[in-house]
Amino acid sequence: MTLIGLLAAAVVALGCGVGGATGGSDSAAGGNSGTGQGDGSDDKPAAAKIGDPARDGKFEFTVTKLDCGKASVGKDPLSERAQGQFCLVTLDVANIGKEPQSFSDSDQKAFDADGTEFSTNTTAGLYANKNADTFYKEINPGNKITAVLVFDVPKETKLAKLELHDSFLSGGVTVELA
Repeated sequence: MTLIGLLAAAVVALGCGVGGATGGSDSAAGGNSGTGQGDGSDDKPAAAKIGDPARDGKFEFTVTKLDCGKASVGKDPLSERAQGQFCLVTLDVANIGKEPQSFSDSDQKAFDADGTEFSTNTTAGLYANKNADTFYKEINPGNKITAVLVFDVPKETKLAKLELHDSFLSGGVTVELA
């Protein structure tokens, strides 16, 4: 085996171990865990919708609002202009685990109907959140924050779903926006 092959195997093994240690593989909507519905199928559980709780690892997410069409966020001189349009997603993030867990906006993704992936704009998120809850916020067990994720997407784009994660190693949970 080559050195590159050994390194790749080590990274995969480490990733599996860390994912299991963080509880990141407990992705589900509505509190179900694992994949399938207990009938032996490999289908994922039905995606949550706006207003529905959706769990991934130690976090329970509830998306409460989607607001697109914003040209900028913040107030001059502390503001950020969109390349296209900003879509602001307001959500509650509750720690349902037994240890503190850090929430980061950069672990969250949005998709349009064609499957194009969009990342958050962290700078715009700092301006949209008065207390910077989405940048990197530790949440203690039983506590909850309300945060605004900011996505900079082309003007004609309509977001169809979110993929929310308790960490960059977790499997994520889908929330339908349309």
